[in-house]
Amino acid sequence: MRRKAVRAVILAGGSGTRLWPLSRQAFPKQFLPLLGQRSLFQQTVERVRPLVGDEVCVVATRDVAHLVDRQLRDLGIDPHGRVILEPVGRNTAPAVGVAALAAPADTVLLVLPSDHAIRDEDAFRSALERAAGAAAAGNLVTFGIAPSRPETGYGYIQAGEPLPGFDGFRRVARFVEKPDLATARRYLDEGGYYWNSGMFAFRAGTILEELARHAPDVWAGVEALRNAVEAGGDLPADGYARIPKISIDYAVMERSERGVVLPVDPGWSDLGSFAALLDVLARDEAGNAVRVDGLPLLEDSRGNLVWAGDKVVALVGVTDTVVVDTADALLVCPKDRSQDVRRVAEALARQGREEAVHHRTVHRPWGTFTTLEEADGHKVKRITVYPGQRLSLQLHHHRAEQWVVVRGTARVTRGDEVLDLTVGQTVHIPRGEKHRLENPDEGLLEIIEVQTGDYLGEDDIVRLQDDYGRTL
Repeated sequence: MRRKAVRAVILAGGSGTRLWPLSRQAFPKQFLPLLGQRSLFQQTVERVRPLVGDEVCVVATRDVAHLVDRQLRDLGIDPHGRVILEPVGRNTAPAVGVAALAAPADTVLLVLPSDHAIRDEDAFRSALERAAGAAAAGNLVTFGIAPSRPETGYGYIQAGEPLPGFDGFRRVARFVEKPDLATARRYLDEGGYYWNSGMFAFRAGTILEELARHAPDVWAGVEALRNAVEAGGDLPADGYARIPKISIDYAVMERSERGVVLPVDPGWSDLGSFAALLDVLARDEAGNAVRVDGLPLLEDSRGNLVWAGDKVVALVGVTDTVVVDTADALLVCPKDRSQDVRRVAEALARQGREEAVHHRTVHRPWGTFTTLEEADGHKVKRITVYPGQRLSLQLHHHRAEQWVVVRGTARVTRGDEVLDLTVGQTVHIPRGEKHRLENPDEGLLEIIEVQTGDYLGEDDIVRLQDDYGRTL
């Protein structure tokens, strides 16, 4: 397989509401280190790199651009020219379409969601190599997961006749929606049905041809963006928003005569619920998966997922239960109801609650801030600024701020002054004073910020210049 003819397309959209409170709108599950030190997104990229090198295209929404940028850089990959940012999520058909526009027509695209788990990576890469060969011949390849149980949470693919010339591949007979339990059991008994993994392989030119044939409205909307895609600039928000919101499955794969399925069994999971996460995590002798930074004490408790921070977490006589504790939220639910967790995230979003969007630690392109304490008239934050980064030039109408440097060097603009402060030094920012915080060093900068005033909301920020020094 020629590396220059194969590219990985990593789909990094999705909000991961079924893994709330670990996953939030502004920091969805694909960017979390759920299965090791690397995030699911990073593991997806690393998994395919032996086949494609740095030939990676990431499609994500603008809201998570800074997460994609930093996590690619942590892997030693320059994100420049490798990331397509959607102004708004429109499902996978438009995302695949713009990724195909960005590639030479004969390039094989390996389309992979960024939030899946794969246990047998060697078997998975072998399947990708085989799929690339079939895709180069003009087929639209989907990966069918050999079912291990009568699952009602996945769509299915029924395999048809063998594909001549490609051992192990079958033509797609039909796609099937998520079945009820009795139907899922019948599929398992009959054989020839596979879970739809949402992973694909096809040539860039082929998928565009099939979009034009089977989803002309999607193709026309994508084609109208060709100049922007080829120039590597931002996608026009109005134009992208007009493209129909539809998956590549519905738009093409269920309609095309070129669809083929490659049955695989690489230990795959879409991690679509806490029950699915429990299945792939290491467990103790009682079947408990425990991720607790403090002290876990489980007495007469079996089959639980326990996820918490630095505290004592005790379960007594608890069975088949999900317990997830974060700095600002606690979730407890039966394991078999974990698919319903999304209802909680959706209810919080409807109420406009911050817990639906952010963690207690909020990530920004320049670094992070964590709210340590908040009460009437004051708020305390820990602010971390990455090396060489700076915040916008801004002022506040309703609050004053006191900054204490606890790590690194802070370059502070206050009015017409520019001050360099080191550990232990402080600076006062009066209400209404323009100011900026910057990290001029190669290490992290951390400060403690104490806000005082009659209103402490994040919307009390008047930005005079952005993070890049551009006047607003």
